[in-house]
Formats: sequence, structure tokens, C-alpha cells
Amino acid sequence: METLVIILMILVCFNFLLKQTYQKWWTLVGISLAIALFMGFSWPYAIEQSKTQIHDWLNNPLLMLDTSVILNLEVIVQIGFCLLAANIMTTGKLSPRVIWCYRILRWFPGILILPVLFIGLVQLIFRFPGARFSVISWCYAGGLMVLIPAGAKFLHWLLPEKEVRLELLFLTNALIGVLGIVATVNGRTAVKGTGEMNLAAFAGISALAVLGAAAGYFIRKYKLQKLK
Repeated sequence: METLVIILMILVCFNFLLKQTYQKWWTLVGISLAIALFMGFSWPYAIEQSKTQIHDWLNNPLLMLDTSVILNLEVIVQIGFCLLAANIMTTGKLSPRVIWCYRILRWFPGILILPVLFIGLVQLIFRFPGARFSVISWCYAGGLMVLIPAGAKFLHWLLPEKEVRLELLFLTNALIGVLGIVATVNGRTAVKGTGEMNLAAFAGISALAVLGAAAGYFIRKYKLQKLK
């Protein structure tokens, strides 16, 4: 379970940085400053957490279900941004309402990055038990103030094509949504598993797959010949 949550956190951070490649430089600085201030002032709440409490949260099915709802809502918003951006790239004139919706979704940085960075602050405090909590928190905030714009610019340099970044953003959001659903299961299944294999059903599915592939191949070949 912890491994799945770590993978989700990495994807959320990557998704956040990838989304920031679409921001203007002043918007990127403003978002980075807001996140840095949030982390800097959140140390009184971070010191109240413990490793056992975080472990209990991860193993609480009801809490994970609530978290999954928030996660999937953000995924829907980010996928909506991807669809609107693709529509703007491929369509000429659009209504002002669509443009404003696109701008609002583009400015929305996401809220999942905040709990992920907060967990990072908690873990950082655990690593330095003798240091002052406020110093650790503000050093962490200063590092984020530098790393967020630097990471966004690095991804923009690494993937200069806007279409490629948009497609990757869509895929990472879809993956986050799937992993969020898997995380809520938490090892529980709705039906009892079985070790027996239904050979007749497997043969039927395989035959349907082969027939569908053959039909698609011949239909495509016929259309290509018709175009010639």
C-alpha cells in the first residue's frame, strides 16, 4: 500500500510540474510563492503528525475513499483542461466562454500537490530531529520556490512540443485516476478469487479477438483498395 501511495505522489508531482509548463512566468512565480508560503507556515501542523498516524491513515478504507473522490475530481478538471487545449489547437474561432474556461483551468494548479508536499515536510522533520522546526519548514519552502520554476522550465526544455506535453499530461492524469481507484481497494476484492481456469470461456474470447482482428484487417484493406 505504501509503495502505491509513493508512486501516486511521484505522479502527482510530475503532473503538477508538467501543468506549469503552460503558465506564463509571472503566474509560475506566483504559484510557487503561494505554495512556498503554505509550506512555510504549516510547520505547527506538521510537527503534530507521527509515522504511526500516517500509517493508520493509509490503512483507513473510509479515509482512502474520501481521498479518492478528491483525487478523481482533480483528475476530471485536469483532463477537461487537456480536452479544451486540444480543441483550441485544432479549432479556429471559439466562443469567449470556451476561452475563459480554458484560462481558468490553465491557471488552476491543482490541490493534490499540497498534501503531497506536506507529507514531504513531515518526513523531512523526522529526518532532522534536533533542528528547529521553523527553520526546516522555511528552508523547505525556499527550496520549493526554486525547484518548482526550475522543474517546469526543465520539462519545457525537455519536451518543447506543446502537443506532446498535452498528451503526456492527459495520460498521467488518467494513470493517477486508475491508481487512485486501485488504492481505495486496499487489498479487498468484491468476489472470491479462484485458481481454476474456464478453458471454454478463454477459447471463446480468443476466437472473438481473432475474428475481430481479421475483420478489421480485411475491412481496412478493402477501403484502401477502394480509394485507389
